[in-house]
Amino acid sequence: MEKFIPVVVIKELAETDKILTALKHSNINCAEITFRTACAAEAIAYAAQHYPDMEIGAGTVINAAQCEAALRAGATVIVSPGLSPAVAKICSERNIPYYPGCVTPTEIMAALELGITTVKFFPANVYGGLKALKALSAPFPQVRFIPTGGVDRSNIDEFLAFDKVAAIGGSFFVKELKAASLAFIPISAGTGGGKSPEAESKQVWSRQWRSGSGSGKNCSKRLLAVE
Repeated sequence: MEKFIPVVVIKELAETDKILTALKHSNINCAEITFRTACAAEAIAYAAQHYPDMEIGAGTVINAAQCEAALRAGATVIVSPGLSPAVAKICSERNIPYYPGCVTPTEIMAALELGITTVKFFPANVYGGLKALKALSAPFPQVRFIPTGGVDRSNIDEFLAFDKVAAIGGSFFVKELKAASLAFIPISAGTGGGKSPEAESKQVWSRQWRSGSGSGKNCSKRLLAVE
């Protein structure tokens, strides 16, 4: 599993290339495309076809119908904001990883009964953050968490330092991409230094991440060498 899972909301299909290319230039090779928009399934299908080296998951999957649509489109991972036994059954039958949202002992126990040991902790900032994760890990040492919601540069290092955190999810990855406008502007072949446009683009993109401030500096370095 990748350590960083960008939560991606595609409102128009044309955004897919821009966002996924920028993520790849940051050495992030996965994306959770959410079922919050009308073109979600189409975006997943496009991503699966044109970015076969990336792991494309479907997020905000809340029922069996959405799960089926996501899998038909080519999603290889399913993520939900809560636990759906129907979605869990489909994923189990097809050997697809399923990460449901679980924030209480009751929800975690329900996930364990379904054979799920890695869950999404969402929204992390509302349900107690890292302090809550550590408390929940005492009775559930076998469970690993993917905190999402309220995770950003200011606290990402603290979350990743906890060994029960499997990965970090968040929309802030894409928000920073959009803020760094150079990530969306192709660099012409005439850019100096004799470098290829792709190599120069990656160099500029790396500088964008390194320019972060605060405790997220450590994070920005790891983003360039994500596992």
